[in-house]
Amino acid sequence: MQNDITQTSQTDLAGTVTDYSVDTAATEGISEQKETEYTNTNFSKWYGYYLTTAIKKPIDCFATWVLGKGFSCPSPRDKGILDNITGWGEDTFLSIMWNALIVKKFNGDSYTQIIRNDEGILINLKPLDPSVMKTIVGRDGLIIRYEQTSKIKQKSNKKYKPQEILHLVNDRVADSIHGTAICEAAEWVILARKEAMNDWKRISHRSTIRVLYVDEDDKTRLANLKKDYAEGIENGEVLIIPGKPEDIRFEDLKLPPVEAFLAWIRYLDNEFYRAVGIPKSLTGDVDNITESGGKMAYLNHEPNYNREVTDLEADIWNQLAIRVTFNKQASLKDSVNDTENKNNAQTGFQPNDTQAGVGK
Repeated sequence: MQNDITQTSQTDLAGTVTDYSVDTAATEGISEQKETEYTNTNFSKWYGYYLTTAIKKPIDCFATWVLGKGFSCPSPRDKGILDNITGWGEDTFLSIMWNALIVKKFNGDSYTQIIRNDEGILINLKPLDPSVMKTIVGRDGLIIRYEQTSKIKQKSNKKYKPQEILHLVNDRVADSIHGTAICEAAEWVILARKEAMNDWKRISHRSTIRVLYVDEDDKTRLANLKKDYAEGIENGEVLIIPGKPEDIRFEDLKLPPVEAFLAWIRYLDNEFYRAVGIPKSLTGDVDNITESGGKMAYLNHEPNYNREVTDLEADIWNQLAIRVTFNKQASLKDSVNDTENKNNAQTGFQPNDTQAGVGK
């Protein structure tokens, strides 16, 4: 066959293959109506992800990192008030804040009832179920009230004034009237990891089952053999088959290389921590992390940590009228600077050396 180079052609990938694109999104802000309400319709879904997937660990660690060193108050009176907060009877102020911060992160919004006495003094805080909470906003974009949908049929909703709810909001953007759930941003990773784990579990389990080859054409006898073989596997018994060795043989299934699966699962694990904004090393997992790498991860985490602490302190002041200072975790900034200075002294390298040759 003779090739005719004048008959060349090209593909039409631009017209037939769709480029990847990210779905557009609109903020859930106020409408033209007198009132706009937001209901946490996805709370049960995000709560399920939090309880049953690996994203729980980084979220828990983040909240523990923020609150783990305790708190202090400039006012001894305020400190006494917070020390007497008991929630449902077995809570403390710190455990309630930990609860609220966890829910804020995975759901986007957390709600805690503020209970005061007749004199307006704070006497308790009670965590609420976000799945039955509504945020009601007026045309001016300000919160008018909160409503708690009754879990009992034919019972009216309970209404709260804005000052009766401690409302923590995660990463609110633009004019949205709710926060951003970490689980929403990480949903693809959550499902991909669960899928990978289930795939490997299924492959591992099936590799323990041996394939049986038999020279048998009779459908009834073959069906009975399949039934006996399944029962033998389930009961852990040896299957005895009358027949010639050349007509019957077993073959073991082999597992695929495990490292490829583990590498994919490890990558997805790391994505959880990136979504939450906390280094994996802070949970105690330091596999394949050098000392210098761990220090830099810690140092890079500090701005996120400081922002979370600052936001929580401001929320408590704005909504509870109590000044709280959460004791900070140790910073590595000075340590890293000292190390850098020592390295420069040992190697003779100075920052100005980077300009060597410039202008010559």
